Amino acid sequence: MRLIVARCEVRYTGRLDALLPEALRLIVIKSDGSVMVHADHGGFKPSNWMVAPTTIEEGDGHLVVRKFAGTTEDRLDIAIAEVISDVTHDMGEAAALEKDGVEAHLQELLAEQPHWCGEGFRLVRREWPTDIGPVDLMCRDDEDGWIAVEIKRIGTIDAVEQLTRYLERIRLDPAMNVCRGVLAAQSIKPQARVLAEARGIACVEVDLGVLRGEREPDLTLFG
Repeated sequence: MRLIVARCEVRYTGRLDALLPEALRLIVIKSDGSVMVHADHGGFKPSNWMVAPTTIEEGDGHLVVRKFAGTTEDRLDIAIAEVISDVTHDMGEAAALEKDGVEAHLQELLAEQPHWCGEGFRLVRREWPTDIGPVDLMCRDDEDGWIAVEIKRIGTIDAVEQLTRYLERIRLDPAMNVCRGVLAAQSIKPQARVLAEARGIACVEVDLGVLRGEREPDLTLFG
């Protein structure tokens, strides 16, 4: 992993245009080609970023990061005025992130009973791979439509963002360009529901006790 602290200007072009004026920033370049530009504020979220796979070109005072998606190109142009620090660290082979016990158990149970994620759903594969990580379940519905299901203990805005990124990668395949998304969790935050609805992602709250067969699902009475 390469860490560069530099006074720089960052210009993004692609789906929209954005400019970060010259300031002191941290540039993180990962071995997989992901690039993040951080300021000393704003919490953990970078000011701008590009996820792998990318093409990185470096010249005198410039760093250009390109990402191609079909005929379109996203591009970060980083103009470096002054380098304060430029170090590279060998991070070794990282162990894969493991879900906590509840999420792992939810995934296992929902893989066996995918109808709880949506009527008529049938499992195609657990841990469906994308180039930015695996989505928990890939299912198909009664009409053979594709559905990507992300499973969380608590559904948050970050979970919606994560599933959005997975859907962007999955939909690059012409055969899956209308793949739908479902966020399944024991509880889902109201803000996450609003964002999910705006992005066409369905939200499903699941009961671990019902999935385990420890109790019957609540019945809804219709008058």
